[in-house]
Amino acid sequence: MEKLRIPKEELERAREWARDESWVRKKEYERDLGYLACVQDILEHSVFQSMDQFIQHGSTTCKAHCIQVSYMTYKICKARGWDYVAGARAGLLHDLFLYDWHTHAKETGEHFHGLTHPRVAMNNAVRYFHITDKEKDMILRHMWPLTPIPPRSKEGFVILYADKFCGLAEVATQMKKQVMLVLQPGHLG
Repeated sequence: MEKLRIPKEELERAREWARDESWVRKKEYERDLGYLACVQDILEHSVFQSMDQFIQHGSTTCKAHCIQVSYMTYKICKARGWDYVAGARAGLLHDLFLYDWHTHAKETGEHFHGLTHPRVAMNNAVRYFHITDKEKDMILRHMWPLTPIPPRSKEGFVILYADKFCGLAEVATQMKKQVMLVLQPGHLG
């Protein structure tokens, strides 16, 4: 498999982009007609819209997280001439587990969300959307190496990368907000 090399300046732009999710709230991705052509049916579906009620990382909703992962995957794959349609679609659906993972274990007794949610997301994706076998594999394998089998495609590895990259940026943003709150004058007495 071809090694994924990202130029330093592109990586820094990606870091800045992932740290600032305001482009998701402003729906700036909707200006990219090529992206929309790939994913419009998913974005408009009520099941996908329902992901706004679940927090993913920090204060980022599951819907916003999936849009970030999807759009980053789309941009990387398109720039390299890879299957950006499958990447964009699977990126939107990779966390379609439809529950609050923060309380899931307490409510159900299932304590291994990190290991089990890819299959739940894939089953939901199949239930609500027409997806290809390649997209199924990308959703099912996006948590590798927590799950034992890696993605079969380079686009699947891009989703894996984008998911971890965006997730870390979302958590770091939340931690930065908390640290800044603690460091405000008068907070420590």
